[in-house]
Amino acid sequence: MDQAAEARWERVRARLRAEFGDAAFNSWLKPLSLYRSYDGAVELAAPTRFMRDWVASHYGERVRSFWRGEDPEVRDVVIVVSSALQPGRGDDDAEDAAAEPAAEERDGQPVTSPLDPRFRFQNFVVGRSNELAYAAARRVADNADVQFNPLFLYGGVGLGKTHLMHAIAWHISQRQPGRQVMYLSAEKFMYLFIRALREKDSIGFKQRLRAVDVLMIDDVQFFSRKDSTQEEFFHTFNALVDLNRQIVISADRSPSDLEDIEERIRSRLGWGLVADIHQTDYELRLGILQAKVKQTGARAIGEKVLEFLAHRITSNVRELEGALNRLLAYANLVGRPITLELTQEVLQDLLRANDRRVTIDEIQKKVAQHYNIRLADMHSARRARNVARPRQVAMFLAKQLTTRSLPEIGNKFGGRDHTTVMHAVKRIEELRQTDSTLAEDIDLLRRMLEG
Repeated sequence: MDQAAEARWERVRARLRAEFGDAAFNSWLKPLSLYRSYDGAVELAAPTRFMRDWVASHYGERVRSFWRGEDPEVRDVVIVVSSALQPGRGDDDAEDAAAEPAAEERDGQPVTSPLDPRFRFQNFVVGRSNELAYAAARRVADNADVQFNPLFLYGGVGLGKTHLMHAIAWHISQRQPGRQVMYLSAEKFMYLFIRALREKDSIGFKQRLRAVDVLMIDDVQFFSRKDSTQEEFFHTFNALVDLNRQIVISADRSPSDLEDIEERIRSRLGWGLVADIHQTDYELRLGILQAKVKQTGARAIGEKVLEFLAHRITSNVRELEGALNRLLAYANLVGRPITLELTQEVLQDLLRANDRRVTIDEIQKKVAQHYNIRLADMHSARRARNVARPRQVAMFLAKQLTTRSLPEIGNKFGGRDHTTVMHAVKRIEELRQTDSTLAEDIDLLRRMLEG
């Protein structure tokens, strides 16, 4: 194994332990091992299929983020089952291997990204913020005829886009097993495309994608500045539309705000139904917690604790569910009853972060409004001073008011490198000392965002 990759893995492990605490780290993350690193991809090995699925759904995003922080060239991090990598495995292990995202089926067809068994329609809690997206997803899943092409779901991190896409795939596979569904993250699409080019199998890649009845691409914003990938996606999109095949797309912002995505692609992404998933309100957050408790069968957690969590953790659904999982795991391990006092003790870091939690999306909107520029300019490559300076201010505020890493902040600003963010933060910090107008702008924006 490459010693540099091993060193990066140790640093990633240290960051995971610091973020999630010793209890969660020892239970779920410590058993992972680095299997191999190659061509912009990293494979981690988990001892069981259950652990692989749990880590992928609960910690996968942070693992990928930390790896990219260590090595920006990494495009994909996948988790495999260690028993499936050994010779002489049994039937159950062979089933695990068939589910691995980096594996291939016997006929050479690429395996779609794994589906989380928990992400089904019956487990999705509907509220005002997501009712349109849910209704549209159900319509697409229930009908063999193309309903909207594409169905475009967008919203912030952890609000349910991926849940709905997995639910569509599960529903179709169970109710209409004859239909071929391919679900891919944008990163997996890029990985498969690059591999096909390297292996001189671009024709086979095109044929496999055009043979499906439903194509689903998650987080399409990651196609930004990837010209050859965008070109291939454009032709795949057109071919499937011509064949009257269903396309479902997700992103963290609307088609019109996808800067660094070609105009012709943005136009096509808006052809069908565009459904926004807004930030959750208190009632929806409480409903999600109640549903989660019911699913897990945890009877020892009172309504007051759930109400407290719904009030205090407002960032996104993923973090809300993570807080509940962490609380339940702690109480189970140490044998203490779940009270408000225990909740505040166990989740003190998370509660403290949410007390001052401001999202990068909110920062970008406020700064764009204040300086009277387009929101899309926050993600664009434009370098005009009247655009570049507000963008630097937004990066500075993102570093000051959020817990996001520099690579994560850069990604939210059109896929910029973390060094660009570092330069922006340093530049604004210097200018604040000499430019009283800029200092007043920043103070005003900070009060508006924190208020």
